[in-house]
Amino acid sequence: MFDLKQYRTTDYGFFGPDSVSWKLWTHPTAVIGFQRAVVLEHFDPALTAAVADMGGIYEDPQQRLDLTLAYFITVATADSKTAIETSEHLMGIHAKATGIEPITGKRYSANNPASQLWIHLTGWHSVLKCYEMYGPGLSAEEERRYWAECRIAAELQTCDPADVPADRDGVRAYFESVRPSLCVSDRALRGMHYLLRTGGNANWRLRIASRLTAPAAIATLPKWMREMGEFDQPGIVDTGWKLPTRMAVRASSNATVGSLVIAPISPLTSKVLRAHRDAGEPAEPVVLTPSQGRDRYGKLNRRTTSRPA
Repeated sequence: MFDLKQYRTTDYGFFGPDSVSWKLWTHPTAVIGFQRAVVLEHFDPALTAAVADMGGIYEDPQQRLDLTLAYFITVATADSKTAIETSEHLMGIHAKATGIEPITGKRYSANNPASQLWIHLTGWHSVLKCYEMYGPGLSAEEERRYWAECRIAAELQTCDPADVPADRDGVRAYFESVRPSLCVSDRALRGMHYLLRTGGNANWRLRIASRLTAPAAIATLPKWMREMGEFDQPGIVDTGWKLPTRMAVRASSNATVGSLVIAPISPLTSKVLRAHRDAGEPAEPVVLTPSQGRDRYGKLNRRTTSRPA
């Protein structure tokens, strides 16, 4: 899925060295944001059904979470060839994830545009939120650029980029619009709590890491989400966890320290970050659009990946 030897050889991908995406998706706070995002995915009943039916995240949580985080970073920082091939590989896997959602009785597809938009926005918003709370934060201009880049990245999924909000107000409006359709089932609750405090057959490193980052991730969420997911925590924990989290993030911002921290729990992600740091100037030092990248390297018919079976 990831050709790290050819990680950024053709071009600068879809964002480039001066992009806000490179800054946020390679920052240590992205790990907390990622945990936040995969928990929130379970509020979408169709995604909960897809995750539960695919099963891999519970059979081998370290590998599945590692692959997913590595995917997001690859889309943000790899060259267009690697990003297109990786996104098409993932869409091909998701095309097989279809079935009946037990709460509504409706057929679900992991590539459904509405579910893909939920995944996309919760991911990008979570990474921004944690960068603001535990990292240096963004200027108003950087935030504007970030949401513009978020729309570009949406072109690599089955959702319509036009549906991606252009700013924070649009994101708030989106969350309010989908809130009536969000819900939790027994398996959604099990999934969210498993991701916050991983247990089962997960290795001890992931168990410890999830428990250390969970309070920081929860502290960034609105009260209604915390209560719906039954993982609310006292305000004193929200406040008390901020300073040590910021200190840990600052220490992990050093590449050597960061590698020592992330490699044991997310080995592929660590390798992707190293490939990003070590990549030289590509053959064409330019930024492409996803449509240009797809014209050059795409092989998949996108319409077949978004149609429920």
